[in-house]
Amino acid sequence: MHAWLCEDPTGVDALNWKELPTPTPGPGEVLVDIKAASLNFPDLLIVQNKYQIKPPLPFVPGAEYAGTVVALGDGVKHLKIGQAVACLSGTGGFGTHTLAPAALCMPLPPGFAMVDAAAFIMTYATSHHALVDRAQLKASETVLVLGAAGGVGTAAIQIAKTMGAKVIAAASSAEKCALCTTLGADATINYQTDNLRDALKTLTGGKGPDVIYDPVGGDFAEQAFRSIAWRGRYLVVGFASGPIPALPFNLALLKGASIVGVFWGDFAKREPQANAAMMQELAQWYGQGKIKPVIDRTIPMADLKAAFAHMGSRQVMGKLVMVNGPV
Repeated sequence: MHAWLCEDPTGVDALNWKELPTPTPGPGEVLVDIKAASLNFPDLLIVQNKYQIKPPLPFVPGAEYAGTVVALGDGVKHLKIGQAVACLSGTGGFGTHTLAPAALCMPLPPGFAMVDAAAFIMTYATSHHALVDRAQLKASETVLVLGAAGGVGTAAIQIAKTMGAKVIAAASSAEKCALCTTLGADATINYQTDNLRDALKTLTGGKGPDVIYDPVGGDFAEQAFRSIAWRGRYLVVGFASGPIPALPFNLALLKGASIVGVFWGDFAKREPQANAAMMQELAQWYGQGKIKPVIDRTIPMADLKAAFAHMGSRQVMGKLVMVNGPV
C-alpha cells in the first residue's frame, strides 16, 4: 500500500508519499481499500499541529473516506468483506488502504457513489446537527448561511431547504452565489459587492434571519449577529477564515438571541444513538435525491499537495475529493 505519511507536523510540504506494509486489522477493525477521500479544513490543521486532536507520530492524514472492506478483525459482525463503506475516523484516508474502526464505518446502500460517500459524513452530519438539533429550525424560518459555497455551506443550504426554510446564501463571488442558487437558495449576498447588513435588512423586511449558520468566523460575524432576528440562533460552526471573532454579549441580550456551539464530533461520541438515527435520515435523503454533495473536482491521491494548494486558494466550491484510480 501507499500513503501520505506525516512524520513532522510542520505543514503540507513535510508530507511524503510512501510505500508501507499493508496492515492486518485487529479486534473491532476492518481493512478498507480506499476508493476516494475528501479534503476537509481539519486535514490542513492536523498536519500543521494546530488541530485539537494531535495523533501520535507518524500518522496518515485524511479524516474522511470511502471504499470497500477487504479484511475483518475479530468481533466485527455488522460488516462483511466486499461491503462498501464510508468512514470518518480522523486520520488514515490519504492512502490506498487503511485500518478503520468498524464502529465508525457507515455501510453504504446500493447506488451511493464512492466520491459522494467520501464527501458526505462530515459536512452533512455537521449541518444536520447544527440546523435540526442545535437550532431547532422550523419550516418557514429564514436561515443565513455564511461561506455558503463551501462544503458545509452547500450541505446547509440543501438541508435547510429540505426542512422547508427560506435560505439566504452569502458567498465571496458571483460564481459562488450562482452555485448557491442552483442548490435552492432563495436569495444570495455577494460579500465583495453587497453590504451584508443592508442586504439582510432588505431581504428579510427588516426582521433579520432566524438562524445564522457560520463556519467562517472572522470579519462578518459581528455584522451578521447585529442583523439577527428576535430569538435568533447564531450557530458557531467553525473559523475557516482564520480569526476567531469576539462578539459583544450585549448584542445577544438586546436581540434575545442565542449563541449556539456546534461540535458534531463530540455529539457523535456522547450521543451515538441520536447520531446513528441522524445518519440514517441523511442516507434516506440522499437516496431520495434531496441532498447530494457538491464536488468541486476529483484529484488523483498522489497529487494531494496540489489539492491542498487549491483549497488554500479559496476558489473551491463544494468539496475536493482525492481518488485512487477510476471510481
